[in-house]
Amino acid sequence: MKFHYHFLINPTAGSGSAEKVAKRIIDIVSKREFLYTKYFTEYAGHEQQLAEQLVEQALIPWKAEFLTNFNEEDAFPLLVVIGGDGTLHQVLNSFYSLQCEIPVAYIPAGSGNDFARGIGLPREAEKAFWQIVKTPIPREISVITYDEKIQDEQGLVLNNVGIGLDAAIVHATNDSATKKRLNKYNLGSLAYMASIIKVLFTQKGFPIMVDINGQQMNFSKAFLCTTTNHPYFGGGVAIAPTADVQKNQLDFVLVERINIFKIFWLILLLTRKKQMNSKNFHHYTGNKLRIVSTMSEYGQADGEVMGARSFDIHFATKKQWIWC
Repeated sequence: MKFHYHFLINPTAGSGSAEKVAKRIIDIVSKREFLYTKYFTEYAGHEQQLAEQLVEQALIPWKAEFLTNFNEEDAFPLLVVIGGDGTLHQVLNSFYSLQCEIPVAYIPAGSGNDFARGIGLPREAEKAFWQIVKTPIPREISVITYDEKIQDEQGLVLNNVGIGLDAAIVHATNDSATKKRLNKYNLGSLAYMASIIKVLFTQKGFPIMVDINGQQMNFSKAFLCTTTNHPYFGGGVAIAPTADVQKNQLDFVLVERINIFKIFWLILLLTRKKQMNSKNFHHYTGNKLRIVSTMSEYGQADGEVMGARSFDIHFATKKQWIWC
């Protein structure tokens, strides 16, 4: 079965590293004389527009019968996203809003690349590309969908939705006056580290109601709340070690507000994957999840800030074709 690779490239992802990754991959496909077309994003949100255009003009849903009935003279149009998790998030949300089941391949070139870790995709660009080339059919994985009732907002998530600490860190980093200057020297992670230290000392506990599979729980001093379905968070931290994209379930993690010394101890436990031993760390699994936060807190979805607000958010899972 032949393929026509449609490369959707976000050159600014990973502080510009995605542009270098794309050049190396394009050099490979050019030398091998693979069929391909390349598209570069030019501004924030452009990946969504490109994805919608490709659905109209080139991409088609995957069907198992293609393996036996696809015309050998034709080439299956395969979308390959080169960028960070945020780029892939935008593309798949375009497909979700259009209600089309399009398979997607991904070459990670961002700063965190947690999704690649979560699905076992090589984070080295060339290895990821050759794994795509050698894969005959897409793999079905579980991703998260959410429906936020207060703002009437729906979407799809690859990594996690967070309320509290992690979202406040993302907001503080994006709002940092030094971030752009540091990014020019590939030092954007320093702005992130500075935001972590700042928010650790300033983030307060807040009340939250959690309903998972019909079991309702109330916490008076939530600090970090994360909904995920694979282990990784924040660029490689295994916050939910038992989470698995092959399982049709949601993993919910909640950390209660504790004194700063205990927080640093919990961080140490996280680095050793022993956070389950802490009584202030709570982990639940289920198929349906609802979170209600009446106080105004920052939220984030795959690193995209949702703003400071109240939340009444319902989560479920759906299947997504990933070519890997």
